[in-house]
Amino acid sequence: MKKLLMLAVLVCTLISCGTPKTVIQSKKVIKGYWTLNEISYGEAGTFSVTLFNDAPKVCFEASTWRFIPNNNTGIYTINNEECVIGNRNFVFTIQEIDPTTGLYDFLLKPTDKKYKSADNKGFRLNLTQLSDTNMQWEQTVILEGKPFKIYMNFLKNNE
Repeated sequence: MKKLLMLAVLVCTLISCGTPKTVIQSKKVIKGYWTLNEISYGEAGTFSVTLFNDAPKVCFEASTWRFIPNNNTGIYTINNEECVIGNRNFVFTIQEIDPTTGLYDFLLKPTDKKYKSADNKGFRLNLTQLSDTNMQWEQTVILEGKPFKIYMNFLKNNE
């Protein structure tokens, strides 16, 4: 009887530690190539924003992104010739927040070509929309002591 009880506890523990089904489905949808087609702000005005400690908003618009969910890695490419063009590597994690609203916590960490982070710093975003054709990220930063929202809208590319 003790062995059966221990086995039941072990199975319950393993099931509870598994990746939620909605996160697994999200990784299937995010897989592939995307274009960051629009970046907007939660407030009207002109702002100087550097995204991911890398480049200004204008550099990221029309950038292409590839997500490889089986190892949580990816590459984005800055294409704007007025900027430092080229590939940037990253690792990402999707963590479920609330299955009823569909909002996820999304962590993006810039890395080198071997997917190693120099400073182990990442950027936390909300994955507010994800479909077979569209994705939206929302990042909240502090501007002049108040929350400031940045919206990044992606379109999925045909592969």
